[in-house]
Amino acid sequence: TLGYSAEKVTGTVLGVEYRRKPADKGDPVEVPVLNLLTGAVIRSFDMTAIASITLDDPQLQDELTKALVALSQARDQDKKPVTINFTGTGERRVRIGYVVETPIWKTSYRLMMNDKNGSLQGWAIVENQTESDWNGVSLSLVSGRPISFIMDLYQPLYLQRPTVVPSLFAGLRPQVYDGGTVTGSAVNQLPVDRIQGGLAQQPGAGGGRGGNPQMLSDLTVNAARNPLVPRDAVTTKQTNTFEEGSITTSASSVRSLASTSNLGALFQYAIPNVTLARQKSAMLPIVTDTVGIERLSIYNASVLPRNPLNGVRLKNSTGKHLLQGPITVLDKNSYAGDARIDDVPPGQERLLSYGIDLEMTVDNTKNAQTFAVVTAKINKGALLVDRKYVATLDYQIDNKGTKDKVILIEHPIRQGWKLVETQKPIETTSALYRFQGNAVAGKVTVLAVKEESVRQETVSMLPADIGQLLTYSRTGEIPQGVRDAITKAIQMKQAVLDIESQINARTGQVSDITIEQTRIRDNMRTVDAKSQYYERLLAKLNEQESTLERLQKERVDLQAKRDAAGRALEEYLNGLTVGNS
Repeated sequence: TLGYSAEKVTGTVLGVEYRRKPADKGDPVEVPVLNLLTGAVIRSFDMTAIASITLDDPQLQDELTKALVALSQARDQDKKPVTINFTGTGERRVRIGYVVETPIWKTSYRLMMNDKNGSLQGWAIVENQTESDWNGVSLSLVSGRPISFIMDLYQPLYLQRPTVVPSLFAGLRPQVYDGGTVTGSAVNQLPVDRIQGGLAQQPGAGGGRGGNPQMLSDLTVNAARNPLVPRDAVTTKQTNTFEEGSITTSASSVRSLASTSNLGALFQYAIPNVTLARQKSAMLPIVTDTVGIERLSIYNASVLPRNPLNGVRLKNSTGKHLLQGPITVLDKNSYAGDARIDDVPPGQERLLSYGIDLEMTVDNTKNAQTFAVVTAKINKGALLVDRKYVATLDYQIDNKGTKDKVILIEHPIRQGWKLVETQKPIETTSALYRFQGNAVAGKVTVLAVKEESVRQETVSMLPADIGQLLTYSRTGEIPQGVRDAITKAIQMKQAVLDIESQINARTGQVSDITIEQTRIRDNMRTVDAKSQYYERLLAKLNEQESTLERLQKERVDLQAKRDAAGRALEEYLNGLTVGNS
């Protein structure tokens, strides 16, 4: 049944077609037309003029309703209908839960220091990005690095199957397969040449403190500002209802709302009774504890070449796992700078730097490097020479302040180098050493860092130059047996060179005589064959021919002698091994 103009018409729908209709202006337009069978008459209705359509068949109307609902749901891919069936008998309580993707919670800290200790305040920044308000919910904030991913389990998967054409072939014998077997699978010590002005290892110094080798650089260059929140800007309500940014920043009024529990690889902050409106965020206090701090100045030449940074060594004595985040540092209630902290488990320590120490400068330009041969050996004709390279770097620390300061120097670790004659580092990371000591006020304190590296140079003795071998044969650090073997090899190489020199001399003489014979033959062509001068030239040519025969024979004999001496040298060197234990 459809409502058309002022009448209602009932009939059977035959279909919809498009017809061209003249327009008021321009070309004709196509309009949809509904064809309806009413009794024995087929009527056509302009669908733009139809006010309503009702299906008289209840079953068909129900199917239309379901189809329209499905079309509506298809527009929102994030919402899917779920049907839950309960089997069994009897009344019981049923709880239904679901998982919603939420943003990762973040942390922000404030470190307040005085002369003796420090107090750490931490807030968890949470966001309610759902379309529902949180009313009295319990939050479980877990810190850790769990593996998580998304997989599409809703869309059906179809396997692409190949099309096979039947073919005729002879019958095959049953196959028998043999059984198979499844197979699978330096610490750089620096010589303490000069440690002046009191720079020395502090009591209790030792390795083992955790440290990120890039942390200080990241803190200094990329430190994100954590702006202070005015003391009276927001308040923490007794009902634990949090608006966006609502948190009290007064040290006396901030208290932790979280209880903690250790989950093994993870750490959980549980905050009960949280109320937060949809699309809002809140800062929830989770840490309000006293922490251990040690003030120091931290120097790293790759961060600042002239000045160290103001910093502290913070010990996590809160008993809680501190998640990474920015830290605002307040020194005696005054803003001192910003820092970043990495994940810190309970009981561990981290360095923090938050500003430039303008009262202290460091000069690291005084450096020198030397090298010397320390020993050598021969292995099958290869001379293996060990050279020791020694590098010394002086850190000259000028404390222009009125108080002594603890200085921590970060020195890079170089592959293949080790520390010698240098005070022991207080700790070592994968990329650097850390030396700690006292910088006396008004004086220059010097830390000498000395490193050595022993490198082996391989010299093949057979093609080596005699002058190079002579240098090694006269080097006193090389064992006498090795030097004697080098001297013998030099003598044998010199014998080969002497014979080669004699061969070259004969070759030169032959060349000179050949040139002279060419001149004589040219002259003989221009004179009378019966003249006395012609006879003289002929006698000279005969004499030179005799000399050429002698020189060529001598050269052949010398070449054989040279080849024999060369083979003897090669055999001697190939079997020569001296100094290998």
